[in-house]
Amino acid sequence: MIIDDTPCALGEGPIWHPECQQFFWFDILNKRLHTVGKYWEFDEYVSAAGWVDKDTFLIASATQLFTFDVETEEETYVCGLESDNAVTRSNDGRADPQGGFWIGTMGFNAEEKAGAIYRYYRGELRRLFDNVTITNAICFAPCGAIAYYTDTIVGKLMATDLDADGWPTGKPRLIVDLSDEDFGIDGAVVDADGNIWNAQWGASRVAQYAPDGTFLQAVTFPASQTSCPAFGGADLKTLYCTSATEGMTSPAIDDGKTFAVPTTTTGQAEHRVIL
Repeated sequence: MIIDDTPCALGEGPIWHPECQQFFWFDILNKRLHTVGKYWEFDEYVSAAGWVDKDTFLIASATQLFTFDVETEEETYVCGLESDNAVTRSNDGRADPQGGFWIGTMGFNAEEKAGAIYRYYRGELRRLFDNVTITNAICFAPCGAIAYYTDTIVGKLMATDLDADGWPTGKPRLIVDLSDEDFGIDGAVVDADGNIWNAQWGASRVAQYAPDGTFLQAVTFPASQTSCPAFGGADLKTLYCTSATEGMTSPAIDDGKTFAVPTTTTGQAEHRVIL
């Protein structure tokens, strides 16, 4: 089901807000935060968010993290995000079970290894991984002890163990290797059972993998460049997915649109960011 007919140049960062029971997503290249039937425009690229309270998001932009009140439209600066680097912008991100917010950066033109992955946690922004070309698939196991991420150019979904405060420990390990495929690992989310749902750019689908990387199933969508999934709805059984028209000379009628399909899977409620 198409939930919004507005085609996104680069749909990303879908999030079901568990307190207001509302779905939001971004169109990065058009500098917009969307909800069904409405959008907010910003002065620079915006890409991902975590919820702080019923009306407030922590949003990542090309140069900063800031809070945004969807009722008053008030913006409040939190910290810089590669604000001195004119090459990069924010990309994929998600809140973790400990209340931190992970956000990746990448070059405006996907410059090789220009990006990094950061974590904002209780007032501190710390760089976790660098030399990443296209940061994606940031998501977390329900237990709070494992984080996943990828560099889409490399095509390998990685896992890293987390300590009690949510900081990575040890060496990241390979979970899914799609480096030989002709599609890309894009955004991802983890369901309540710990299975990973990955949007695959160029494959028109979201694929489900077990925690050990075993392929389980795929849900197809009528858009080629599926970009990021999220679970939502009152029972968290609706699978949402954004898509993009970026780079297409002749997009199909449903490319760039945002979708929702019912599933028998229960997702995790999106975690709250603790500022």
